[in-house]
Amino acid sequence: MQPNLQQGSKPVVESNRGFQVWWQLTRPHTLTAAFVPVLLGTALALKSGKIHFGLFFAMLIASLLIQAATNMFNEYFDFKRGLDNEHSVGIGGTIVRDGIKPKTVLQLALSLYGISLLLGVYICMNTSWMLALVGLICMSVGYLYSGGPLPIAYTPFGELFSGFFMGMLIILISFFIQTGSVNSTSILISIPIMVLVGAINFSNNIRDLEGDKENGRKTLAILLGKNKAIYWLAGMFIFSYVWVVGLIISDVAPIWTFIVILSIPKAIKAIKGFIAGSLPIQMAPAMKATAQTNTIFGFLLAIGIFVGHFFS
Repeated sequence: MQPNLQQGSKPVVESNRGFQVWWQLTRPHTLTAAFVPVLLGTALALKSGKIHFGLFFAMLIASLLIQAATNMFNEYFDFKRGLDNEHSVGIGGTIVRDGIKPKTVLQLALSLYGISLLLGVYICMNTSWMLALVGLICMSVGYLYSGGPLPIAYTPFGELFSGFFMGMLIILISFFIQTGSVNSTSILISIPIMVLVGAINFSNNIRDLEGDKENGRKTLAILLGKNKAIYWLAGMFIFSYVWVVGLIISDVAPIWTFIVILSIPKAIKAIKGFIAGSLPIQMAPAMKATAQTNTIFGFLLAIGIFVGHFFS
C-alpha cells in the first residue's frame, strides 16, 4: 500500500492488519454501552409476555451500529481538529496510526447510520412510528457529541447525554418495542445503567484530562480536577449499587438482582487504577475496568430480573 500523507502530519503507512484495524476503529470496549441496555430492557419486558426476537435483534444491531458510528465520528472530528496523533491513548488509531483516509472513516460512520435507519424502519413498522423521531434524535446526539460547532464532548454535559441517550433511553425503547408502553419500573431500573454508561464517558475524560485541558475542552473531569473526579466516579459506582438495593427493598426489583454486587471488584479496580496512574497509558486499564463494571453489572441485573420473573 502507498503511504497516506495527511496535511500537517507525518507520513503514515497503511497497516496490513486487515480486520483488526476496522475492529479497533469501533472501540469495542465501549460497545457494551449499547448491548447492556437492550438486553436489560428486553429482560424487563419478559413479564409482559413473549419476546419478539426479530425486534430484539434489530434493536440490538441498530444500537451497536450507532455506538460504533459515534466512535468513528469522534475519531474523524478529533483528527480534523488536530487532537489525535499516533501516540494518543484510547482511540482506534485508524487514521493517525494505520493511514486510513479520514474521508473513509466518515463515510463508514454514515454507512452504519444508514443501516441503522433501515433497521429503525423495520422496528417502526412493527411498533410505532413515534420511535422514528426518538431514533433520529439519538442519532443526532451521536453525531453532535464530537461534531458540529460546539461538540457535546467539549462541555461538562457529555456524561449526561451519553448516560441518558445510550443508557436509559435504549432500555426504555427496548422495553417499549416489546410491550407497547413504558412503566415506572422500567424507568427506575434504567437509572443505575444510565449512571454507569455516563461513568464510562467520565472515566475516559479522567484519563484524557490533561490533554483535553490543553485543547480547550471544559469536561466535568477538568472542572473537578483529577482527585475530585475520582471521588465523583466512586460516587457514581456507589450510587448504582445502593439504588439497586433500594429497588429491592421497595419491591420494585426482585431479590435476585442483588447479584450485581459481583461486579464490585471491577469498580474497585477502576478507582485504584485512576488513583495510581498519572499518565493516560497508565490509566487506560482503569477506563477499561469502568466499562467492564457496566457490562457485568448490567448483565447480572438482567439475569436477576429474568430469574425473578420465574420465582416471583
